[in-house]
Amino acid sequence: MNFGRIFLVKCLLLLFPKAKCTSTINIYKAVNETALLNFTAENMHETVWSRGNEKLLQIKDKKIKYYVEKTRCRCKVLLNGTLRIERLVKEDSGIYKVSAYDKNGKLKADETVVLIVLEPVPQPILSAECINKTLYVKCTAKKTEDQVFTIELTQDKINKSQTNVTEVEFTTRHSGRYRCIVKNQVSKKTTEKEIKCPGQLDLYLILCIAGGAVFFVVFVILLIYCIRKKKADRLEDDDEERLQIHQVDTEMAMRKLPQPPSNPTPQQRPLPQPHAQQQAVPPRPKPRTQLQAQSQLRERH
Repeated sequence: MNFGRIFLVKCLLLLFPKAKCTSTINIYKAVNETALLNFTAENMHETVWSRGNEKLLQIKDKKIKYYVEKTRCRCKVLLNGTLRIERLVKEDSGIYKVSAYDKNGKLKADETVVLIVLEPVPQPILSAECINKTLYVKCTAKKTEDQVFTIELTQDKINKSQTNVTEVEFTTRHSGRYRCIVKNQVSKKTTEKEIKCPGQLDLYLILCIAGGAVFFVVFVILLIYCIRKKKADRLEDDDEERLQIHQVDTEMAMRKLPQPPSNPTPQQRPLPQPHAQQQAVPPRPKPRTQLQAQSQLRERH
């Protein structure tokens, strides 16, 4: 460790405890906006603002003194020493210096402010062309001669950015939402568009179709399995029902059969019936000669 340098720095701090370092601040503003140029100091008695080598104004004992025309400067100073510039134009860009003193005339602040006035960026134009399932995406923006901005073209994880150009283009096979951004230090504008290439299937669409097909196949398999299982259960129930009916019929048939006698007796023959109970035999017909004789006797009488 270099103790000599540390000792030298401590001595300088003791000799110049109130020394002020000059600082530089960059401020970006857009055209037609208002700029406030301030600094860090307290208990100021006099404040002087200048642009380059030209003094602009002075405030001392709360009295303001202009060194340029108010209409040309379009500026005023606040009680705390802040410089206010209204209706900015690009010609207001430059290096502004401020010096602040206390009542004893000792310098309290000596700072530099760099004011940069820029024009707002234009609205970007996003276009695309599909050739053989390939997307050619382009982001364009119009600019003036001295205008500088950055064009950024993004889509998910794809990002391409360029500065000080009028267009950015890249080629891809992915459809989706594209974003074109044009920006500078004072403004930012964006254009978004959903771009799809006809005949090109998106990865998410392919995954959705595949998932739906798998789900449909699984659903059909489960449906066939459930139908077969239900049919098998129904056949099993029918077989059990037939078996029960057969058992019941068998039991009923067994109950209806006659019981054989315990002491069987020999079979007796039926008794012969009496003669009176026999049927009468019809009389035999008379001879033909006898009938003729009887008829002749009747004729005589």
